[in-house]
Amino acid sequence: MDSKISRLERINRVIVGCQWGDEGKGKVVDLLSQEADIVARFQGGNNAGHTIVVGEVQYIFHLIPSGILHPGKVCVIGNGVVLDPVVFMEELETLQNLGIDYAGRIFISAATNLIMPYHRVVDGIEETGRGKNGIGTTKRGIGPAYQDKVRRMGIRLADIFNDKRLKEKLEAQEVLKSHWLSNMPDDKKVDFAKLYDDILGYREVFRPMMKDVSLMLHEARKADMAILFEGAQGAMLDVDLGTYPFCTSSNTTVGGALTGLGMGPSMIDEVVGIVKAYTTRVGAGPFPTELHDDMGEKLREIGGEYGATTKRPRRTGWLDLVLLRHTTRINGVDKVAITKLDVLDTLDEIKVATYYRHDGKKVENLPMDMCSICDCEPVYQTFEGWKTSTAGITSYDDMPVKAREYIDFICNDLNVKPILLSTGPAREQTVMV
Repeated sequence: MDSKISRLERINRVIVGCQWGDEGKGKVVDLLSQEADIVARFQGGNNAGHTIVVGEVQYIFHLIPSGILHPGKVCVIGNGVVLDPVVFMEELETLQNLGIDYAGRIFISAATNLIMPYHRVVDGIEETGRGKNGIGTTKRGIGPAYQDKVRRMGIRLADIFNDKRLKEKLEAQEVLKSHWLSNMPDDKKVDFAKLYDDILGYREVFRPMMKDVSLMLHEARKADMAILFEGAQGAMLDVDLGTYPFCTSSNTTVGGALTGLGMGPSMIDEVVGIVKAYTTRVGAGPFPTELHDDMGEKLREIGGEYGATTKRPRRTGWLDLVLLRHTTRINGVDKVAITKLDVLDTLDEIKVATYYRHDGKKVENLPMDMCSICDCEPVYQTFEGWKTSTAGITSYDDMPVKAREYIDFICNDLNVKPILLSTGPAREQTVMV
């Protein structure tokens, strides 16, 4: 695999998911990290998990960039991320237990907002209060942490090193969150005095990691170092351009890479979009090509479609080109990595939604009003299945003809080139195109 990856140029790449997340970004980032010096995470929190399989070992990361598995690679967490210190410490402990040296390899922006225990409490209360109209949040405190950030009252990493400022911010939070927290049972109440002491205990871990990430990446660019920009979730969960309000609370698209790391557009040389060979979604919200039959269940079971973070069963459906035209356009995708092709190996036929019908009209691009997607009916083109295993194939020439026709159809419609095809969860189960 190393020799095949080495054909790729050492350039700055942004990796974005082109669906509702769970496209296999972790594996792709892990593979392309081999050609990078720095892997930089630009948004999201521990509400997303990136799964990587190396040999017989499966790794799941929620905050630390996937490039950490490659010795010597530097991993950066940008200001666009909301970071839960407790989860972060757990991931560091996991790395230590696995014998992975991370000293001097992980850096965090001083402007990164922290997820506090009261954020998790508020997240759970709000989602429960929505009842049947719940948006499917993971209740990890992500949304409330971003709310505090936008309201200019969040606690940043730099704040934990200033006693007076930290105490004042926590006192303000205790007052502002009192209407949420006052009626909680004792075992769920937040002890702000203890929280203050707990945060002080994080200092020695975070002190050597805190960095001006924007300046660091700027200097790396001048030194001709290659940077890989890693996001969480998928483009259809973008708070501005996704299926609002059934989305996350940050910008999961290329724009989020710029603001989430403090860099300009000239820093980006190439955008790689990750496309699963079919479509999945976790949580509530519109999903035009969703399958509610045995085929949907078959995709779920063969593909192991259960959330890396929540273990919730993912909703499954056919590939949706209307959706992908939207996400490849708004991200300026140059190349795509198509994942989980092997999941389709046994199917007699495979369907792709090429357009929708809405009020009797043909719709080839997502409507401006995302809510109206619920009223759209997908129209499919059917492909004959290749009915042979692609698992572990590493050469494009060895791919079944019908599989190549499927790949070519997708890429031609989206006007993009393939960069790699994933034919299994392991590193070596990859076709570099």
